Amino acid sequence: MADGETGETKPLPKQEGGVINLIVKDQTGAEVHFKVKSHTKLEKVVNAYCQKKAIEPTSVRFVFDGTRVNPNSTPQDLGMDDGDSIDVFQEQVGGSA
Repeated sequence: MADGETGETKPLPKQEGGVINLIVKDQTGAEVHFKVKSHTKLEKVVNAYCQKKAIEPTSVRFVFDGTRVNPNSTPQDLGMDDGDSIDVFQEQVGGSA
């Protein structure tokens, strides 16, 4: 019984500070997958994505569930679950012809 109880208590810390998979998807549909702890600031994901794509973080915006992502937020703050996706949009200035 002790083994069964130990097995049941181990997942609890994982839910609070565990690793989740996030998918960052751009406008073309290209996906980049990240494994992050639920209490890690999303700034790390933003910077890693921009470095991988060789773009400036100020030239794009990250959106989760229709709301712009604050880099100081964590997945836990935003209620993100394993497998959730963040959309990336190119910043554009102007637009009137």
